[in-house]
Amino acid sequence: MQLWTTTVASARRAARTAQEIEAAGWDGMLVVDSQNLSGDPYVALALAAAATTRLGLGTGVTNSVTRHAAATATAITSVNRVASGRAVLGIGRGDSALAHLGRAPARLSQFERYLRHLQTYLRGEAVAFDDIDIPTEVAPPMSGLHLHDAPPSSRIAWIAGGTKVPVEVAASGPKVIAIAALHADRVMFALGADVERLKWAISLARKTRREAGLDPDGITFGAYLNLGCHTDMETARSLVRGGLTTFARFAVMHGKTEVPTSAGDRQVLQALHSNYDMKAHTRGDSRQAGMLTADFVDRMAIVGPPERCIERLHELKALGLDKVAISGATRGASEEDAAVGRHLVATQVLPRFRLR
Repeated sequence: MQLWTTTVASARRAARTAQEIEAAGWDGMLVVDSQNLSGDPYVALALAAAATTRLGLGTGVTNSVTRHAAATATAITSVNRVASGRAVLGIGRGDSALAHLGRAPARLSQFERYLRHLQTYLRGEAVAFDDIDIPTEVAPPMSGLHLHDAPPSSRIAWIAGGTKVPVEVAASGPKVIAIAALHADRVMFALGADVERLKWAISLARKTRREAGLDPDGITFGAYLNLGCHTDMETARSLVRGGLTTFARFAVMHGKTEVPTSAGDRQVLQALHSNYDMKAHTRGDSRQAGMLTADFVDRMAIVGPPERCIERLHELKALGLDKVAISGATRGASEEDAAVGRHLVATQVLPRFRLR
């Protein structure tokens, strides 16, 4: 199972951060795509690619609204060329990137169409002009220009023949899991570290593929996780509370959850939903972070001393996950405690995991 870590997209720090992550023994680095909160992810990834030799690189995650699929395919393939084939494209329906534009996550129909277009572009194939949803009030059809000659369809010719970038879809609810199962190269579950939830999600994805006439084993699975490593349990919990609010909120984004959830967890999620402050997104000292109980954090995140973190990671590997993208300490947590956590992960968790 690959162990990746997530960070912000900072052009100034990208190269140095990537080198540190590579030296620590991580398999890959994902950067966020949230234009109002962070730098450009593709600039950061290209700089990171030039400064590393083996580290996997990708978006964690981009969305289907703020860039056209052709622009996204071009950007990530450009990174992949610099990285000599180490790039992946992580994508979801959008959260903070859209919230800061006054919008909710993309509609399911738009998201599925975008994924079809994205995969088509990444294969170097053509998308029909009639299938592209640019409003005519924004840009009228090219036919009105009466050109002597013009492209018959939308295709990125220079991509054809190269190594295709894998697409990983972040999914939490059953409808997005089903869409991802049909159109992604890997489904990355954003359901926390709860084993029963992940079993349900994997079963649903395989069932969806089987019913569509596809090989149920023809797709891989991973997960976005929050990990806080510290010898003191309460300190470990404090490291992940901010980030866990973000992932937990996905299960109750629209006020109710369609994911198998106990009555106790449902109460926590409802409190999280009604108290969520996007201005304090990912912060451990936020109002929403205070809604998470210790029991909820212990099951939905991986927290505790190194041995407990190792054991929990291997439980997830046993489910069939081949990749986890780990968020460590989030904003609002103690920097001293965060430094201890990073040291424990680098010196005890990562080496031990590879020895087992």
